[in-house]
Amino acid sequence: MWNQPYRKSDVETGARPLYPMMLDTPELRWSFIRKVYSIITIQLLATIAVASVVVSVHPIAHFFVSSSAGLALYIILIITPFIVLCPLYYYHQKHPVNFLLLGVFTVSLAFVVGLTCAFTSGKVILESVILTTAVVISLTLYTFWAARKGRDFNFLGPFLFGAVLVLMVFALIQILFPLGKISVMIYGCLASIIFCGYIIYDTDNLIKRFSYDEYIWAAVSLYLDVINLFLSLLTVFRAADS
Repeated sequence: MWNQPYRKSDVETGARPLYPMMLDTPELRWSFIRKVYSIITIQLLATIAVASVVVSVHPIAHFFVSSSAGLALYIILIITPFIVLCPLYYYHQKHPVNFLLLGVFTVSLAFVVGLTCAFTSGKVILESVILTTAVVISLTLYTFWAARKGRDFNFLGPFLFGAVLVLMVFALIQILFPLGKISVMIYGCLASIIFCGYIIYDTDNLIKRFSYDEYIWAAVSLYLDVINLFLSLLTVFRAADS
């Protein structure tokens, strides 16, 4: 396989290795990648559908902000994705429990995204969606190209983890001691850069390291990267628009 001459159809059939010294079969890896991106696409479409309903049906958002029951439900929706992640990680190889948990995770997070967008202007949402789409596609294509050239991004893991910890402390400080619009924009910009790094890191893991039975966890990782990037850009544009 390594000594065969390159043919134009090799990329389409997946016969050419995705990166130098690749040991597993390219066809199987391409099949795994397509499966993961299919799951992510369904997750994103479900998120768009749920968020659109929350934004367009105003009584839903009004209920969450005008009543104690709505506030309690909002808190539950915020913590639900974090709670579901634990059993999802444990059962990510057990069908159909993994897909049921993935559905709960996606819908609850979609409600949070929708409620965030409900109090944001349509112009800001559109700008965030367009930029998120452009960045995700560009970084994904770049990572596949870089992997083909033999570059590896596994070294980013510890740096990104540390950056997220700093980001969480920054957010806590901002909640307890609001520093104004400029600090919100700084926070959004830093978060955007960090999750851009995570898109590269997780895409590289998708190409090289995730095993074939980890398709749910691979989809969750990239889905969270996209959603967090969108929310970070939304924070920046909303602060700039205010």
